Amino acid sequence: MLTTESSSNYNDLEKMSVHDILTSINQEDQTVPHAVQQSIPQIEALVEQIVPRMKNGGRLFYIGAGTSGRLGVVDASECPPTFGVPFDLVVGIIAGGDTAIRKAVENAEDDWNQAWKDLAAFAPNENDTLIGIAASGRTPYVIGGLNEARNAGLLTGCVVCNDGSAVAKACEYPVEIVVGPEFLTGSTRMKSGTAQKLALNMISTSVMIRLGKVKGNKMVDMQLTNEKLVNRALRMIIDELNISPDEAQSLLDEHGSVRAAIEAVRK
Repeated sequence: MLTTESSSNYNDLEKMSVHDILTSINQEDQTVPHAVQQSIPQIEALVEQIVPRMKNGGRLFYIGAGTSGRLGVVDASECPPTFGVPFDLVVGIIAGGDTAIRKAVENAEDDWNQAWKDLAAFAPNENDTLIGIAASGRTPYVIGGLNEARNAGLLTGCVVCNDGSAVAKACEYPVEIVVGPEFLTGSTRMKSGTAQKLALNMISTSVMIRLGKVKGNKMVDMQLTNEKLVNRALRMIIDELNISPDEAQSLLDEHGSVRAAIEAVRK
């Protein structure tokens, strides 16, 4: 039996008090960071391969179904506002299309051929990377996409939550984060989903740092799409240049980004 399908460490959940339910879920969740820590060497190996390809014009694609697909879409969607990169540099593709982000699409994950068809719209090439996300490690949509991508010369990786899975075997750089039984048996949106989210945060953030999208510890290329982000940008400029708020505002108005404002003063 797959670890992700094994029976919960708890039983009679419907008889638990709300306090006991919440405490038990939290106790299970505390095991996730340790499981991710064990997988850091695998994550490192994958990132080290992604970076040079992206420096050479490559893109990063995520594919997945259900929760796994949604997590890929979320991580990809957050890269442009956070790092100021084009919307098509990191792309999340979910089985069943964008409709499946909000509503499950019947049998979408069972199509072995659809992922590569979905990727074909982006004209993938050998500089690109495809990461398959699948808690179970056996999703046909993901396995089929990885097989075709590997045959086409793309770099392939995955994030799964079982050891020795078919998804892991289909790619070159597997990341296997085994979190054990879910609090609610088989509900991989819980610990497995948390582990996948943590891993994707680590992958995309470390890649963007290595691509030069961060200065010091600051998101100097972030998009200024609301008042909160504008205020954050002003604080960055003030802290970095030791200037007044009015001076920072003038620089931001003139140059349009934190990086450009700082570089204009320090050039």
